[in-house]
Amino acid sequence: MGRPGRVNQTMVSDFLLLGLSEQPEQQPLLFGIFLGMYLITIVGNLLIILAVSSDPQLHTPMYFFLANLSLTDACFTSASIPKMLVNIYSQSQIISYSGCLTQLYFLLFFGGLDNFLLAVMAYDRYVAICQPLHYSTAMSPQLCALMLGMCLLLTNCPALMHTLLLTRLAFCAQKAIPYFYCDPSALLKLACSDTHINELMIITMGLLFLTAPLMLIVFSYAQISCAVFSISSPGGRWKAFSTCGSHLTVVLLFYGSLMGVYLLPPSMNSTERDSRAAILYMVVIPMLNPFIYSLRNRDMKEALGKLLGSGKTYFLPCQ
Repeated sequence: MGRPGRVNQTMVSDFLLLGLSEQPEQQPLLFGIFLGMYLITIVGNLLIILAVSSDPQLHTPMYFFLANLSLTDACFTSASIPKMLVNIYSQSQIISYSGCLTQLYFLLFFGGLDNFLLAVMAYDRYVAICQPLHYSTAMSPQLCALMLGMCLLLTNCPALMHTLLLTRLAFCAQKAIPYFYCDPSALLKLACSDTHINELMIITMGLLFLTAPLMLIVFSYAQISCAVFSISSPGGRWKAFSTCGSHLTVVLLFYGSLMGVYLLPPSMNSTERDSRAAILYMVVIPMLNPFIYSLRNRDMKEALGKLLGSGKTYFLPCQ
């Protein structure tokens, strides 16, 4: 909401991230838990990237986008968790003004990129199953690079616009953010100047850049389902659908957790709800994705076995 009238304004040089708990006795436990989860996330996603780049059999569009998804997940988690760990270790809640805006930009950028990459991977599975004869043309290396570039552009624009619009706001003396990261809605509540443009941007961009990828995913899997169920052989249906099983699991986990968190009873404190959502998206899901793709995918398991056995890596773009 905008804040009309004359309000005491000040140049804010930093904010306070209140974190998950203000109880001192809980800080060592939180530090250990999130440090372990963060390390698992980084190592797991790094292994996926190395496995895809080192095995020529995985130099395909599906694994090209999977490697980029793993890189995005690692960066998304790294945008917030290291700062939270530093604050817990140093027993400080401070984040600088510039650091807060920088963190916000990368959270919006990598969070949006994750969403778009899931949509592109759904489209890849749609072409592979529904239009197999045109797959090599529709998913050529040039088009793979173009789609990745479009994903980067479409996520950078709203993230940059949100961040730049926040720089025009004046903030009040109250500067406590009730999360472990810089949340845009929480920042708007601390602003003393008019925030109508920022709120309109959040609603418009949120609907546009979250709904569009979801609609592409729904369309792709609707077409895939029709194509799979038209196959007469049960074995053929299972073989066709198993090629997108890992991706479908990640999509259901991603959007299922989103709906589960935000459809909770309204009696639940919104700060607690948003914190749970942040933990799911920034830590839990990026940590689980490498396990989902490696445990449910024979080619990936073989590539990881070769990687861990030889230690050699090669890079080759999508073919």
